Amino acid sequence: MPSLLPRNHEHIFLRGPRSRLSELARVLRISREFIRGFRALHFVGPCVTVFGSARFREGNRYYDMGVQIGKAIANAGFTTMTGGGPGIMEAANRGAKLAAGRSVGCNIILPEEQQPNPYLDKMVEFEYFFVRKVMLVKYSVAFVVLPGGFGTMDELFETATLIQTGKIQAFPVIVMGTDYYRTLRTFLTNTMIAAGTISRADLDDIIFTDDIDEAITAITSRVKAQPPYAQPKPSRILAEKSVPCPDTCPRPDMPGD
Repeated sequence: MPSLLPRNHEHIFLRGPRSRLSELARVLRISREFIRGFRALHFVGPCVTVFGSARFREGNRYYDMGVQIGKAIANAGFTTMTGGGPGIMEAANRGAKLAAGRSVGCNIILPEEQQPNPYLDKMVEFEYFFVRKVMLVKYSVAFVVLPGGFGTMDELFETATLIQTGKIQAFPVIVMGTDYYRTLRTFLTNTMIAAGTISRADLDDIIFTDDIDEAITAITSRVKAQPPYAQPKPSRILAEKSVPCPDTCPRPDMPGD
């Protein structure tokens, strides 16, 4: 019986060992994707990455919340970064554009193609989920998590794990849609902390709120307490260009500025 799984590069990569030449070619392909992502996103930061479902459409209250947080991120002077697709991702990018801020997306190539949304100043497509997730974290100084499914849960807990283990700085993780996440919050506090599988301190950087002003205050205050964000300059030799930004585009009040 033929496999019902999509035949794509990541599926083949994760299926088990192949010939040594095939594995070498795969490493080179993955390396090329990392380099392409680094080149494309080198000048986009500092970013606030917004995670959330691709399934919410305009008119949904969580979509509207995404637009509002995208506006607020832009007004605070940060670049809004998302997975580049529809739903919450589109909403946050749309809000950033409405506020004349910078908007970037890291889109994933799927068997059922996910089209990038039309509100992006810069868009990079990736074949490998793990490469894309690195990009969404690497250039960000804070994270906003709106309601979503398996992918959003993966992004939320991977980010929390990276902070818990000290792999990234203790940047704020703002969880919005508190009614949607009420049971999850209860599970974290009443089950996981009680069982000792996480500590109360592990939740210090996870902030549950639906208040836009509270979310932005948490982001800006925590970011200012961190070491300065490196602001690279484009190299003429490498023909590099920064991401275009309107004249009205705000700039963050970053430490070290």
